[in-house]
This record gives sequence, structure tokens and C-alpha cells, in this order.
Amino acid sequence: METSSTYRFITGCPMSVAVVFDSAGTLLNTYRVAKDICHKKLLPGIETTTLTFSSPDRVLVVLPVHSKDIISTPAETPLSDYLIERDMGFGVSCTRKITTAEEIGNILYTDKRAQVGDLQECIRNVWTVCKAEEVVTLNSGAIINMALGAVEFAITAGGWPFDGAKETITALHRMGIPVFIASGDRVTKLEKMADHLGIPRDRVNGVATPTVKAQIISDLKQEYDTVLMIGDGINDLCAMRSADIAILTVQQAGDRPEELYAAADHVVKDVSAVLPIVQELLTAQKRSCNLRS
Repeated sequence: METSSTYRFITGCPMSVAVVFDSAGTLLNTYRVAKDICHKKLLPGIETTTLTFSSPDRVLVVLPVHSKDIISTPAETPLSDYLIERDMGFGVSCTRKITTAEEIGNILYTDKRAQVGDLQECIRNVWTVCKAEEVVTLNSGAIINMALGAVEFAITAGGWPFDGAKETITALHRMGIPVFIASGDRVTKLEKMADHLGIPRDRVNGVATPTVKAQIISDLKQEYDTVLMIGDGINDLCAMRSADIAILTVQQAGDRPEELYAAADHVVKDVSAVLPIVQELLTAQKRSCNLRS
């Protein structure tokens, strides 16, 4: 494994840069669906992190379920029974509420309102949208309402690379820039997409809450002179604020809170627009080094 010294300028004035991407909505064109359990209503095309952050009592968890197995399970099976029978854990993707895994698990594994059929509806809806794509990842989970003590929404997201995403990663690597992923999605799904994009698996950080994303940025700042964070959603806000340079991508359709725009040093409409920003940074760093040498 190459170290950060590989990416330093050979000018007598060492500088190093690292780039961190969120996945869904940033590298991946993402379509999400939620099923409102109480009202038995499907909510297609919804932003699940925004839905989660709209209430301080909501916790978004990702579940290591296999879509084919979910589809083949009787629809009336309680989701909690399905998870217990298969000894499935969960990961916390994002939340505004400080809570423990035990508190979340006590609700997730005892709830009897959410059924496997709710998740089946989400999976089928997502698949109709993204089945024609060459490379697709599916992630499923749930939004738990801690105040209600119940699973409030079942969710599924399908993602496929934005046009130009793979080429952008390749170009960054050719520039000598290490690329990382910090995402709330499941690690196994992220690794599949990282393989396609050409990002080493040991630079993939999955099931990352907003706080964890910010810590990843802080850790990388101990190794690299400049760390860039590229994100698109409210769950990227802490990491963007922690980064040396924050880039907000609006390639994914949808409204975004003003806090994201305020935190961003750059707003781009295409993932490939990251390249000239990085190139300008490298040029400025090299010019500064030459002036001091």
C-alpha cells in the first residue's frame, strides 16, 4: 500500500491532498423509496436522510438483507421475526438523536407493525426504476422512531454511477490523489461499487453516521495537508465543515437545506467538476512551494 508520501510534490516543499466522496447522490445516481408503515403509503423518490433529520426522534438503520431472500419470504412475516430468525444485525446510518444500539435494537427486534411485505414493495419499486442500469447496488433498511417505539418507515435505495464518475476517479488517481468513500450505505454494497469505480476497498468507509464522517475527515487531516469532502446531503454537513475544502454536488435532483450551501466552498452540477478544483489547488500549492524554495 502506497503511503501519503507518494502523493507529495517533489519540489522540496511537500504537499499532499486527499479527496473524500459520499456515495449516494454524489458518485451514485440514487433512487429511494420509503413505505410509511402507519399510513400504509409508498413514498417514491424521497430523500431518506432528509426524512430522517426532519424529526429528532428518527434513526435511519441499514439492514444486511438480501433482496432475493426478502422477495421470496411470505409478505405477512413481521420484519422483526425475519431479522431474528436470520440473526441479522444493523448499522446506524444517520440520526439527530443520541441513542444506543441496545435501545435501537429493542425496538427493531420487537416491532410487529412492519412486515416483510413493506420492504418487498420498496424493493420492487426501486428495481423498476434502475433494472436497466449496467451496475446497480440495492440497500434496504428502516427508519425507527424512538419516541413512538416503532419502525416508522421501511426503505430501499438503488444506486448506479453517475456518467463520468468512474472517469473522474481515474483522473484523480492519475493526478496522484488518493480517493476515499465515507458513506452511510452498507460496506459490502459500497465495496462492489468501489471495485467498479477503481477505489481500493481499504479506502471505503461504510455505515458512517454524520459524526463518523467528520471523524474520518479529521483523521485524514492528520496525514494529508489538504482534505476535500464532496457530498450532497444533510448527513454530509459535519464532514464538509470539518474538511479543508467542502464541495457540494447538486447533480442529484432535489432540494437541499441552506446550511449545505453555506458550508460549501464550491457548488458543482457534475461530479467531473471536482477535477478542475483539485487541479487548481495542486497548481496553487506547487506555485507556493516554488516561491519558497
